[in-house]
Amino acid sequence: MTGMNARHDDAELKKELDATLHARRELGAEYESALVDSFMEKVEQRLDSTVDRRVRRRLAEQQMAVARDARSPRSADSWGERFGFGIVSLVLAIPLSAIGVVNEHLPGLLVAWGGIVGVNVVQAARLSPGFFGRRGSRQESDWEE
Repeated sequence: MTGMNARHDDAELKKELDATLHARRELGAEYESALVDSFMEKVEQRLDSTVDRRVRRRLAEQQMAVARDARSPRSADSWGERFGFGIVSLVLAIPLSAIGVVNEHLPGLLVAWGGIVGVNVVQAARLSPGFFGRRGSRQESDWEE
């Protein structure tokens, strides 16, 4: 709940309390129990709505986190994908090497293999975020506010 909403709710609750006390003065002690029950019901409704809002927000945050993790490349990370990508790279390296050597000799071969290595490094970094020594940030507890 934002600060403005909290202040507005506090002001409304104070008005309700003032109205309840004013009604108690006018109606007398015989209605005190009913007035207090009515006021406490309003306080309980406020608390329930605040808790509901917080729970819905927390659930939405968790659902967003789960959705982000499901879309992340790490969820598709498998040995088969890595192996397949490596095989395709090696198969394509043969014609690329031949084209590079025929056209530019050694510099062409180096450029072709530089590209092959670059593509494989990018793929490895995509599938394994810790590949270059980066570590993910610490997951905070759901109970911390």
